Amino acid sequence: MNHQFAKINDLVTQHEFLPERLTGEIINGQIHTQPRSAWAHALASSSLGDEWVGPFQKGRGGPGGQWIIDEPEVHFILDTEVTAPDIAGWRKERLQEPPSGHKIQVIPGWICEIISPSSKSTDREIKMPLYAPYQVSYLWLVDPKETLLEAYKLEGGGLLWGHLVIKISYLWNHLMR
Repeated sequence: MNHQFAKINDLVTQHEFLPERLTGEIINGQIHTQPRSAWAHALASSSLGDEWVGPFQKGRGGPGGQWIIDEPEVHFILDTEVTAPDIAGWRKERLQEPPSGHKIQVIPGWICEIISPSSKSTDREIKMPLYAPYQVSYLWLVDPKETLLEAYKLEGGGLLWGHLVIKISYLWNHLMR
């Protein structure tokens, strides 16, 4: 067995046997772990999903035609580059049938990461640069503490992210009282 295969096999084994309180991703040949989501993080993710599933997945008051999924296990390279974004979306013509297992090998067109103290560095410094070369067209970073949405669009053949910041407190402020 060659060294590279042994290393990948070891990472996959570590990922599969993480303690219940941790989540993990394999990025750039390393396993990155973080604790399960805190209340504000989970509430932000749930609230955003609630807003988007109706119009974008089911076509209620919007275009439909997409899959919107919480915490999918996205394999950019099978068992080698693996992330679990907080929310991701695929156009149904690109991902025509839902996968039968948990390893999704079709790259999403849109990813949303909910920023928290434990994930901020990984989301910005490790995952964001990973998404561009794999042609993730849109990336949203949502900060529930600051109630901000940073929207990025891939431009320039995958080399640049266009950037827009929007205040989104209306999405969950009433729930935090």
